[in-house]
Amino acid sequence: MEQPTIYLDNNATTAVHEDVLAAMNEAASLYGNASSMHAMGREAAVAIEESRQAVRDLIDAQDGAIVFTSGASEANNTVFNLFRERIDLGAKRKRIITTTIEHPSIIETVTHLKEIGYAVDLCPVDNTGRVVLSQMEALLGDDVALVSVMLGNNEIGTIQPVKEIAALAHRHGAYVHSDATQAIGKIEVSMKELDVDYLSLSAHKFYGPKGIGVLALRKGVPFSPFVHGGHQEDGRRAGTYNNTAIIGLGTAARIAQRELPDENKRLWALREMLRVGIEERIPNVVVNGNQEHCLPGTLDVSFPRAEGESILLYLDLEGIMVSTGSACASGSLEPSYVLLASGVDIELAHGSIRFSFGRYNTEDEVRYVLEKLPPIIKRLREMSIR
Repeated sequence: MEQPTIYLDNNATTAVHEDVLAAMNEAASLYGNASSMHAMGREAAVAIEESRQAVRDLIDAQDGAIVFTSGASEANNTVFNLFRERIDLGAKRKRIITTTIEHPSIIETVTHLKEIGYAVDLCPVDNTGRVVLSQMEALLGDDVALVSVMLGNNEIGTIQPVKEIAALAHRHGAYVHSDATQAIGKIEVSMKELDVDYLSLSAHKFYGPKGIGVLALRKGVPFSPFVHGGHQEDGRRAGTYNNTAIIGLGTAARIAQRELPDENKRLWALREMLRVGIEERIPNVVVNGNQEHCLPGTLDVSFPRAEGESILLYLDLEGIMVSTGSACASGSLEPSYVLLASGVDIELAHGSIRFSFGRYNTEDEVRYVLEKLPPIIKRLREMSIR
């Protein structure tokens, strides 16, 4: 029997939806520059504005601006560069707060800012990876310019109390940013309900193309371009419009909004089927993250006395593709900083595997994983005591 191919790394990236591919193929003939005034330029501009509205609808950001970027990493960096510039220009508020478990595009940015003298505080999280509101409140003060907290964690799936954090931050006069990249298409994301000032997302996490994302801005918030050199996006981000990718993003946004209720339930059911199956078949495992406030489809499990990299490679030989952590941090044998920041000891962090489900996964695939995974863990544990 032919070996199946089972992709359980959807938090790293997703397959492009067939309807998105169709829309992008059709858009390939729409090559006019959307900044041009002639007919072909106007046609491209109309399609781009339709996509912009689709994103507004998806994240409930009707009064704000939707700025197309190359992805969430650029969007995140744009926000931090904006506040760095405001500090450089003499703003009275000179401190930035984020958390210890943000995406590398934020963690590495604030590490750099600290190295060159900016004031940055990292709010700790509890042992489920969730921000404790009292600890966040203790860090806040009248000198805080920006608070940035991701909505859903890419490794352990923990959902943060962003609405409550935003209320605390706004009470102290700070602006609030949230990287919502992993949450889009899995849980309802309302910029209005969360009450955030800036929100980042990336198309390839919800079945859109790579290389296109969004920074959403609440009406009236401060802004300074990260990329200069053109009038596009009302001067907020220079560069000729990528018509095909933007149309793909808009199509993915419409699909995500339409399918969200069913997809949320389906992903959670698959995640729970795997979690229960692992706990029944494999002794001594630890499920990481917050089990009440968790993105559907994300399951991070530690297997004591078994190295995560070895588990990944053995599963790969069986046609099962998983991750040992964030794709943006791969290539390193260091344990996950997200798990360590959540209080997971170093052995457990080394033995963690992230399973992340998407729209193309099935119950049969879960059954196959549950058939192949237990003997792999048993074999690795036996090897570790020789």
